[in-house]
Amino acid sequence: MTGQIISPDGLARCFGNRAGQDALAHYHDTEWGVPVHDDRHLFEMLTLEGAQAGLSWEVVLNKRAGYRAAFHDFDLHRVAAMTDDELEALRDNPGIVRNRLKIYSTRGNANAILAVRQSHGSFDSYLWGFVDGRPQVNHFATHAEVPASTALSDRLSKDMKRRGFRFVGSTIIYAFMQGIGMVDDHVAGCWRRSGADAMRPPEG
Repeated sequence: MTGQIISPDGLARCFGNRAGQDALAHYHDTEWGVPVHDDRHLFEMLTLEGAQAGLSWEVVLNKRAGYRAAFHDFDLHRVAAMTDDELEALRDNPGIVRNRLKIYSTRGNANAILAVRQSHGSFDSYLWGFVDGRPQVNHFATHAEVPASTALSDRLSKDMKRRGFRFVGSTIIYAFMQGIGMVDDHVAGCWRRSGADAMRPPEG
């Protein structure tokens, strides 16, 4: 099993293996590495990954419902139209990460996505064009081998910064690509690794 930790439910995962990490385990099992093509969902994931900067993913994931409530379920037009007063009020909202720059970047990124839609038709088309529409499937033996960034994330990060996006450094963007399935980094031994479904224990 390449040294992976077996979860209390008997499954080996890349992360979310410990007791009490149910949200992480569910995210790993149902979202991480799964291709996303819906612009609203892509905006949500970009926002959450940017909010993670300096924090753990588990902390941000546990605030997901708070983010959806604060930012109109990630409706691009509604977030793009939020006023400074509305954004300032969110600095007192315990349901999100109350960093002023991160809060304001959400509105800025909504506007940047709307601009990308004008040039590319959708945020989805823009992002997936960097991988020719096909997920990049890696074959790492352990989670420790998974890089924090790559030449691809460097390239996408640079282009997004040029387009006015914020909190899109290469490390954030690589995590974003993993989260939306542009990159599949499920490692050897993980039950979600391609072809690994047979490792799931039988029901009951």
